[in-house]
Amino acid sequence: MTLLSGAILLNVMTRYLGMPLYWIDEFAVYCMVWMTFIGASTMARLRLDFAVTMLTGRLSPRTARAAQVAATLTVVLFALSLAVMCWLWFDPLGLAQAGFDGQAFAGRTFNFIYTERTQTLNWSTWVLYLILPIFALSMIVHGIANLLEDTGAAPRVQRTAMMNADEAVN
Repeated sequence: MTLLSGAILLNVMTRYLGMPLYWIDEFAVYCMVWMTFIGASTMARLRLDFAVTMLTGRLSPRTARAAQVAATLTVVLFALSLAVMCWLWFDPLGLAQAGFDGQAFAGRTFNFIYTERTQTLNWSTWVLYLILPIFALSMIVHGIANLLEDTGAAPRVQRTAMMNADEAVN
């Protein structure tokens, strides 16, 4: 969030001075994307993500708990699927077989993830795409933690005092 705010502030200042830095826009977009994925994973663990309770509010406590377990299990399965997709996409074994040469890897597999570069920053895009496997792995960990809590296999972790104070105000 600090990087994003700093980038936007720098962008405003340089544009006001008539010397815009065009790479700032791209940098801000990447900061926002990374922040979104990290925030989504954190919100899922803290159970601050969106929930539709129209159905579960009308169910018995036991059935509502089963629905919660099913929803959490769906999150874990999605995260596992995303992790498998990232493994196939990044293909670290294929890259190793190509001698960690992105050009040779792309020529053999037609997977250009290690040869593409960003428009204005000229960064390797695979570094920016790392947020996807990071997100998948963190969602697996957070989803399993939530699943253990939902099934009663682990005690439910209490939120921080600040969050509890916010709930008391609302």
